[in-house]
Amino acid sequence: MFATTNNDTAIQLLQTVGITDTQLPVNLQTLATTDVRYLKDLKLNVTNSLGAATLSKKEAYLIGVAVAVNEKQAALQAGFEKLSQQEGATDKEIAEAISCTSLMNANNVFYRFRHFVNKEFYSSTPAGIRMSIMASPVLGKEFFELLSLVISALNGCEMCVTSHEEAVLKHGTEQQRVLDAVRLGAVLRSLAVLF
Repeated sequence: MFATTNNDTAIQLLQTVGITDTQLPVNLQTLATTDVRYLKDLKLNVTNSLGAATLSKKEAYLIGVAVAVNEKQAALQAGFEKLSQQEGATDKEIAEAISCTSLMNANNVFYRFRHFVNKEFYSSTPAGIRMSIMASPVLGKEFFELLSLVISALNGCEMCVTSHEEAVLKHGTEQQRVLDAVRLGAVLRSLAVLF
């Protein structure tokens, strides 16, 4: 009885993130075949985070695309791309979410290095990393910065998190929106590790 209920919960969870294939990933199947309360918690966490009032569905799903790319989860990425398109996201917006994630991965490594080593030479020498995409993003500057913040938080770059949080707030963003976006990124990462 528990396995069927948990299997249904796992399938519903996948449907929530746009995955209609009923073949469960191995780790999710492991949870579904036992009486694990966490599976229900995860479903609620994902559903509630995707439904945050401060994020439109399109924005939430684009954050999902970025997290899936960051975590190298192709099935999750495809699900979120489909959902974001259903909410009106264009191919250019989806591509920009992917590009933003790639750029943040370069920046997060570089600026973490600077922060960890904390030597004048590294701190004062120009980064030499082109970031023209940030000048006039298709997604708009506020959402691009918010997306950058989420990925930087996932990748653990203190300097980037601080910088992007400050930039988002300068765009007039409420702190609740920042918190909701980062929470969504964190919850989706917890889902990604089950793939």
